[in-house]
Amino acid sequence: MTEEKSNDAPAEASAADENRLIAERRGKLGELREAGQAYPNDWRTDTEASALLKDYGDEERWPQEALADLEQQFSLAGRIVSRRIMGKASFVHIQDGSGERFQLYLRRDDLPEGVYQAFKHWDIGDIIGVRGSLMRTRTGELSLHASELRLLVKSLRPLPEKWHGLTDQEMRYRQRYVDLIVNPDVRRTFEIRSRVVRAIRRFLDDKGFLEVETPMMHHIPGGATARPFVTHHNALGIDLYLRVAPELHLKRLVVGGLERVYEINRNFRNEGVSTRHNPEFTMLEFYWAHADYRDLIELTQDMLRSVVTSLPDLSAGQVPYQGEQIDFAAGFRQVSVTEAVLEHYPELADVDLRNTPRLAQACRSLDLHVDDGWGWGRLLMELFEHRVEPLLIQPTFVTGYPIEVSPLSRRNDQDPELADRFELFVAGREIANGFSELNDPEDQADRFRAQVAARDAGDHEAMHFDHDYIRALEYGMPPAAGEGIGIDRLVMLLTDSASIRDVLLFPYLRPEQ
Repeated sequence: MTEEKSNDAPAEASAADENRLIAERRGKLGELREAGQAYPNDWRTDTEASALLKDYGDEERWPQEALADLEQQFSLAGRIVSRRIMGKASFVHIQDGSGERFQLYLRRDDLPEGVYQAFKHWDIGDIIGVRGSLMRTRTGELSLHASELRLLVKSLRPLPEKWHGLTDQEMRYRQRYVDLIVNPDVRRTFEIRSRVVRAIRRFLDDKGFLEVETPMMHHIPGGATARPFVTHHNALGIDLYLRVAPELHLKRLVVGGLERVYEINRNFRNEGVSTRHNPEFTMLEFYWAHADYRDLIELTQDMLRSVVTSLPDLSAGQVPYQGEQIDFAAGFRQVSVTEAVLEHYPELADVDLRNTPRLAQACRSLDLHVDDGWGWGRLLMELFEHRVEPLLIQPTFVTGYPIEVSPLSRRNDQDPELADRFELFVAGREIANGFSELNDPEDQADRFRAQVAARDAGDHEAMHFDHDYIRALEYGMPPAAGEGIGIDRLVMLLTDSASIRDVLLFPYLRPEQ
């Protein structure tokens, strides 16, 4: 049985039409209140549509004759999404908490007296409870032949028409509750998000990592070069910062002997909004004592393969994304920042990339922004981020980052101007950032001072000096490595979502006027 057109107004209905429909529905709710039947809370279900379809959907195993022999009744509850009224009988589709739609067959003579007549006045979007036996229609569709029917919730606003759906992108983000009702793919995106987080937790737990929680409000913002949000604690009379990263607190725990820790956390950065950036976002951060960045590279590759292959339709490790086929099954490529730049700009092979004036001239020739105070490391990263990063489609670990842009990373023993650090890029965007941790308190203090100087010179994203963190390092932090992985960007990749807003249930938007 195909869905039939509802009696509600189309999505393009004017505001006046919508107000009229809402007024009509409010009138019906008023009648229910007078009868003492508004918003009951005594209906109980014993199954879901998805379970019935899974267990009895196969017509060869469960033809009509076998269903008739079940002698079992099932109880469902769901939202009316379509109906076809035919005199003394009707077909209705409901959508329940499993996200599946299921057909009901209603016949006046099989329901308590007056129920069928009341049903005729119910609307698309109303939530109902139904109990009945399984049957198959002449077209073979599994259905529930109702013997009991209740109106549980009166919907006061009409849903968008099913064939138009909720197509206004901003309205979809603002009214995610409606988006989830009328766009089934949206629900799948957030089911995958939940699976991804569970798979990460399972992987790290199996590796002996301990999940912890660290503060969301900090006296001193730290752990990343980012502009923080500022709030105020009235009782203490002090300003606090919403955390930009949990890094420094997690490394305090490593000092304290928790040598494998992780947190799946919310971070807040007072920066721009784009298809890849939201002021509030979710990160995985984990720290591993007696390991270095090379150990992290191996673990990260294994973890992401494990996550990808655990998802439906991705078990072969092939991920379609925006027209590209991303291969997680093959070995991830490794390349240094310098190698990546020269690979895509071979004309720079004769340029000493550590010669600040010459590199600045090369950046200007490529129409890149250059600040007079930048060293060669910052200039090289400007070139890499704006010209090379978008070209890294297949999973690629990039190493050899300048120490100038890595204030918390350990210096490389062979080349102190570089950090023992990597970033993982997939589909032209950063997915992970990891490095061997700096556990020398005097070196860290010097780098904090450099960050403070940059901040005083006008860099609002530069770090503050965290005296307590230096004190913690002075007690001794074991050699360690740490990493952050952007959960939102990872889910974007695994759900073929072009915008970060598509993988956030409630992305930030300007307030409605």
